[in-house]
Amino acid sequence: MPSQSNETLVCAFMERIFDQGDLSAVDEFNAADGIDYQEPPGTDFIAHLKQVVVGMRTAFPDIHFEIHELLVQGDMVERNATMTGTHTGTFSLMPGHSLPPTGRKVSVPHMHFMRILDGKTTDLWHLWNVPMMMQQLGTAATPQPAHHSGNA
Repeated sequence: MPSQSNETLVCAFMERIFDQGDLSAVDEFNAADGIDYQEPPGTDFIAHLKQVVVGMRTAFPDIHFEIHELLVQGDMVERNATMTGTHTGTFSLMPGHSLPPTGRKVSVPHMHFMRILDGKTTDLWHLWNVPMMMQQLGTAATPQPAHHSGNA
């Protein structure tokens, strides 16, 4: 897909991979030697991304990413999006830790930074508000406002 602009590529990436669950698109849009900087060095980029997609779509079968803005600077793309979905499947948080379905809906901000070379993602940095999601799923305490007694 080298003829596509990086902006178009990133939109297609999210639509096909996450929203539709098309695992063949993981191979199509990502370099085999790519790096996900949120994972330990040496993590197989393609295999890990497929695992993430399957896990997220298992937990949230109606998962959808709404992209709010894309910023493109050379080979770098920043994507600000909101992930929505309904927790109707088991959510594997990490090996040995899973959350049974709650039936609750989530709306979680995500930010991704991607380097794209020759039509493939080679580097990925991502942030998402996990504490907010856990609160929405009812598994984390809601922060309480600090109370000040007025005494010093």
